[in-house]
Parts: sequence; structure tokens; C-alpha cells
Amino acid sequence: MTHCLIKHLKLKETDKVLDYGCAKGFVVKAFRILDIPAFGCDISPYAIDNADADIRHYCALIKTSSKLIPFDFNFDWIITKDVLEHMDEKTLNVFLKCSFKKAKKAFHVVPLADNNNFIVPEYNKDVTHILAKNVSWWKEKFESFGWVTTSFSHRVRGIKDNWTERYKYGNGFFVLEKK
Repeated sequence: MTHCLIKHLKLKETDKVLDYGCAKGFVVKAFRILDIPAFGCDISPYAIDNADADIRHYCALIKTSSKLIPFDFNFDWIITKDVLEHMDEKTLNVFLKCSFKKAKKAFHVVPLADNNNFIVPEYNKDVTHILAKNVSWWKEKFESFGWVTTSFSHRVRGIKDNWTERYKYGNGFFVLEKK
């Protein structure tokens, strides 16, 4: 999946990447193996404490809702995959404002909804999924914080293939840049 991300986003070895919602940092490790300087952060102390020893020092715990990006430097890219739908709208707003200040570009993978129900039925079973929104809502939300959607797709090969093959419109892949 990380190789597919690099190809899709045309990442270079000089691009500093933040995997936001990195869990135990597997994507961070894969990026670093593939020569991309990646960092990660997550709200789970367990996940960060149990990140692979090779990359643990590149991963940070998100400790407060006021500092959602716990790094003092900026990034070329912020990437989220199956993260934003877990935020309430207030937290999402803070994250989008913060990410706009901290990164040049963003790539967000989000489950999509129709009439406040996720298109992929299994996604509705996850009680931690808070935001069930359609493509237009996400685009408008990103744009309200200064982002421009430069690319959108319902499928990026190598990422969530198990769902995108079964539910053609169930996921959104947004590439964003600053206005």
C-alpha cells in the first residue's frame, strides 16, 4: 500500500510525510524503508508505546485537542486513511485548520456516505465512525479551510482494494493543495 501511495502522490525522497492516525506506525516504517522521511502520530498511547522499535522515535502521541499535530516542524504531505470519519466535526475543524498551517499538501482516504449511512454496509457497524458524509460535503469542508481538491477518485489501486472492488463509490480518495 505504501508503494502505491508513493506512486499515486508522486512522492520524492525529499518529501517529508506525516501519517496522521498512524497506529503502531507500520506505514511510517514502510515509507522509511522506501526512503521517504515519514513521521506518524496517533491518539492511542498503546499504539505509540507499541510501535516498532525502528521507528518509535518518529512517532508521537497526540496529547491534547488543541495541538493535534505534535511536531514542531512542517510537512510536505499529511496523509490520513480511515481517520477523519472518527472525528466529531469540531475536532475535524481544528485538525483541518492545523494541517493547513503544517503541510503543503494532503491526501485523505475517507469512507463515503449517502443519506448519513455509509455506502459500505460494514462501515455502519463501527460505532466509532462519527462522520458519515458524501463527496460534496468533504470537498466543501476541505475548501472551507483553504484546501483545493486537485484530484478525487473512488479508487486508488493498492489502497482499500477489498472494499473498492465490492463497493465502487464507497470510499473517497482526496488529493489536496493549498489555495
